[in-house]
Order: sequence, then structure tokens, then C-alpha cells
Amino acid sequence: MTAAQSSLRGVLLAFASYAVFAFSDASVKLLHGALPSYEVAFIGAVLGCSAVPFLRTRGDSWLDIVRTTNRPLWLLRFACGAISAICSIVAFTKLPMAEAFALLFLLPSFVTILSVIFLKEDIRWQRWTAVVLGFVGVLIVLRPGFRELSIGHFCAAVGGLSGAVSIVIYRAIGPNEKRISLYGAALFGTLIVSGLLMLPEMTWPTGLQWTFLASYGLLGTLGTVLLMTAAHFAPANLVAPPQYSQMIWAIGFGYLLFNDSIDVPMAVGIVLIIISGMLTLARERKRGTPLPTTVVAANSQAALATAPDAEETVE
Repeated sequence: MTAAQSSLRGVLLAFASYAVFAFSDASVKLLHGALPSYEVAFIGAVLGCSAVPFLRTRGDSWLDIVRTTNRPLWLLRFACGAISAICSIVAFTKLPMAEAFALLFLLPSFVTILSVIFLKEDIRWQRWTAVVLGFVGVLIVLRPGFRELSIGHFCAAVGGLSGAVSIVIYRAIGPNEKRISLYGAALFGTLIVSGLLMLPEMTWPTGLQWTFLASYGLLGTLGTVLLMTAAHFAPANLVAPPQYSQMIWAIGFGYLLFNDSIDVPMAVGIVLIIISGMLTLARERKRGTPLPTTVVAANSQAALATAPDAEETVE
């Protein structure tokens, strides 16, 4: 297989993985908020455990999932994993899918800001332009003062911010940390935090709800595996940009399944946010920086699928 053929296969697999993630998110919205968000996050995390064998590479032990070279940052990722999963579920439950994605796609802008503050990265005017463009797009989408904002909007922003913190942690300790350990931090964070929070109001799902929950968790896992396979064939700078195809799926699902509509100002804002994210990816591709990947609810771990050791043979 030539390099061009390998890259093409990787990009096509990336598009497939992001489509699978979009179906996973639609499964959350199909629950219509009938189950507590903590419970949905907990069940999704339980099903997410099925990705661990695929992330375990040669030389990893099962205990490596909780071992770390930096316990404070591991615990911070633990907390961010829970916050990101729960907030993203609330966002997809309360908001139209396209609007939820638009706010969650602020993640690259948050990564830029946090990288300046905590990693002391030298950020040039091009990336700051992308950040400003992204926040202008958000203001156009939200139109504060002209429309009512909800808990869904707040959770979407917090979900994007917590996902950005997780990526900055990965950049800080990733070279010295095993991928399975980073995955374990967010996985156990979601399991433990959402598991404790759901106890007072746990509701046993109906048969149909179990179907949607299984679709949410298992499709999220499948998307992770597909993305990891895509990273085997193509570099991360080609695998990351197709994530914005999720917006097409979000608009389609919103129209066909949930009777969502998008007005002209919202469409303009969404376009600006996507352009902002693409500009950030383009700049980070030139700098060789680990790229922010998908920000969907079921898979706050997707950045690990394109980690440098993704090409190693799994056991």
C-alpha cells in the first residue's frame, strides 16, 4: 500500500468514526431526558470499558490503567472526565444537536487559551484570531439578551472547557504517561462520580431505553476503535479535521428526528466556530502539536486514539 493510499484509508476511517460518534450522541437525545444524566453517563462508562483491550499495547499491564507518573494531573483528568461526560449529555438532551455541537466545538479555542496559561506556549496572532472568531461565532449562536439561555448552554460550554483541560493534561504528561493510564483516569472518573450521583434518583430503564443506552455506549467505543485504526493509517493532522463532519450529521438528525431548525444567525455562528476550529488545527499541524480531536459526549477520550503509540500492536 502506498503512502497516499494509506492516508486515504485513514481519512475515510476517520469520517466513519465521527459518523458513529454522531449516532451515539443522537442515541442520548432519543432518551429525551427520561433518565438522569448521571445514570446515562455511568452506563456509558461501563460500556466504555470494552475499549480497554484495544488501547492496551504490548508491555502494558492491567494495573497500568490506574498507574501514573503524575497523580495530581491524573486526578484532575479523573474529575474532567466525569464533568465532560455529564455536561455533554445534558447539552445534547436540552439543546438542538447542531447548537450543542457548535458550543462543544469551542474546545480548540479553550485549548489555545489554557496552553498559554499553563504550558507557556508561544501563541501567534493567527491562533488568537481563530480564538476570537470562535467566540464571536458563539455570541451569534447564543444571542444573549435576545433569546433565553438554558442549563444546556452552560453545560455545553463547561463540557468543552473540561475536555480542553483534559487535552492540556495530555500534552503536559502524555510523553511520559501510558495511554491506557490516561484513558483510565477519565473512565474511572465518570464511573465513580456519576455512579455516586445517580444513586439517589436511579431509574431502571425500559427495554427501549436500554437499546438507546447500549447504542450510546457501544457506538462510542466503536468510534474510538475506528479512530485508533484511522490513526494507524494516517497522521493525526489528517485524522482530526474530519471531526467537523459531525455538524452535518447533527443538522440531519436534528431535522429528521427532533424537528430542529436552524435560522440564519445560528448558521452564520456555526460556520464561524467551524472556521475557528479549522484554523486552530491548521496552525497546530504546522507546529507539530497534539491535535484536539472529537468532543462528543460518549467519547471524551478520543484524543488518545491518535496518540503517538497508536500504531503499536495491541495484545
